[in-house]
Amino acid sequence: MKPLRTVIVLLLLVLAGVVGAQWLAHDRARDLGEVFIRAGGYDFSATLPGALLALAAASLLLWLAWKLLTLPFRAWGRYRRKQSRARLTEGLEALHAGHWQRAEKLLQLAADDHEVGTIARTAAVRAADARGDDAAVQAHLAALAERNATAHALALADRALLHDNPQQALAALDAPAVQPLPPRGLLLRARALAGLGRAAEAYGMLGAIRQQQGLSAPQHSALEAQLAAQSIGEAGDPNVLAERWETLPKPLRANATIVAAYAERAVSLRWDDAATQSLEQAIDASWDESLVALYGRLPVGKVDARRATAQRWLQAHPASPTLLVTLAQLARLQGQWPQAQEFLHRALAQGASADAWEELGHGFAAAGQDELSRRSYANALNARRGQATLELPGRDLRQKIFDEAVVEERDEHGMPRLRE
Repeated sequence: MKPLRTVIVLLLLVLAGVVGAQWLAHDRARDLGEVFIRAGGYDFSATLPGALLALAAASLLLWLAWKLLTLPFRAWGRYRRKQSRARLTEGLEALHAGHWQRAEKLLQLAADDHEVGTIARTAAVRAADARGDDAAVQAHLAALAERNATAHALALADRALLHDNPQQALAALDAPAVQPLPPRGLLLRARALAGLGRAAEAYGMLGAIRQQQGLSAPQHSALEAQLAAQSIGEAGDPNVLAERWETLPKPLRANATIVAAYAERAVSLRWDDAATQSLEQAIDASWDESLVALYGRLPVGKVDARRATAQRWLQAHPASPTLLVTLAQLARLQGQWPQAQEFLHRALAQGASADAWEELGHGFAAAGQDELSRRSYANALNARRGQATLELPGRDLRQKIFDEAVVEERDEHGMPRLRE
């Protein structure tokens, strides 16, 4: 279509020239003025329209001559660009299929094209890295740095994070030449900061990442929860911990992972009341078995108060194996091993596994029943491996029936009632 369009334009120009020449043949063309040119001792004269037409014709002839002279070079350039795009396409397909060596070879050839060279060189880095050829990776990165600083920083940071080197990733992304960072650069920088134990700074970048739509909504929520929990766990003193906790949005303060991180960090900073209160509030708001388990194993005091709170929860969740194990742990801390043992057998009847067996082992060991302790620990190990567990001797049929009949009736509010 392009050659045909060029021929049509030329024919129209020739037609316009013929019509102009006929019009200039009439004497009235001189009424518009004449042009005189003296060069090399010769005089040239023409009407003003004729001079303009001659100038246009000369320009057209020069343009045609230039096009004819550069036609082979332009054809060769189009052929090179077509070849580069074909190599890029084949190289990316080979990279996707896992043909690392073939992909790298094709992508390296495509990298010579100035239009697709950046993406080809970036993909070549991935192919060489997949082959484990560090020398080739460094060569591709060096060539990429000369072509596009931002693409080089992203490739270098991505590779550094994959090799667990967040310091190198952060240095590459903080270079002045790559500012401002694109959305993926912001995400990589947040992950590098998190890898360096600076989750609070990474959490502060979430607004920019959301504004630039660097992640989908579910992915952004997951990263937000991860960074919030990590920043809570990195708090160095109670004041910093309280500040980070209070500045979190309410939905995050109800997240089980974040609540657990806050409680564990508060205990490590000897802030026991804050730890237990945060767990109690979260469990009262939304029942979570993992938080109930943490409530029982926290190394804090006030065992009587925690036992009373757990007994209150038991009214609404009498068949919870985790809660029964928690009650057993608290009862053992109170020195009430027989009651703790009853709670643990009920928990096993309700589906508890390794944690209940391990707690039984602790209790039997403290009571001096070494044989039962060894069997309990063996059952805990088998349960974690997914293997069968063996019953402990000394528990008659009536007691086993009692363990399994945890819920017998419901109260006037329709809530399950624990059998007395």
